[in-house]
Order: sequence, then structure tokens, then C-alpha cells
Amino acid sequence: MNKLRKMPEFKTEAEEREFWEIHDSTDYLDWSQAKLASFSKLKPSTTTI
Repeated sequence: MNKLRKMPEFKTEAEEREFWEIHDSTDYLDWSQAKLASFSKLKPSTTTI
């Protein structure tokens, strides 16, 4: 298994978006440790975020 890189800190959401457009998350996150999440009480929104 490859050694994971340190997750960078982002100043803005735009900076983070730009970073992930050109980087692979598997270099930073161990997806084999991920757990399934359920948001059963989440309701659809009509408001744009």
C-alpha cells in the first residue's frame, strides 16, 4: 500500500475544487477504511445552496 500524502489546507472552496480537479483522492484518503453512511432523515431542498 502506498503511503498517504498529507491533506492540504484550503483557504477557499474554489481553491479546494481546483485542487481535486487535478489530484486523485486515493493519494490522500484510505478508501478501504470508509464506512457506509445513511442519511435517512435528509429531506430534499428547493433552495439552491
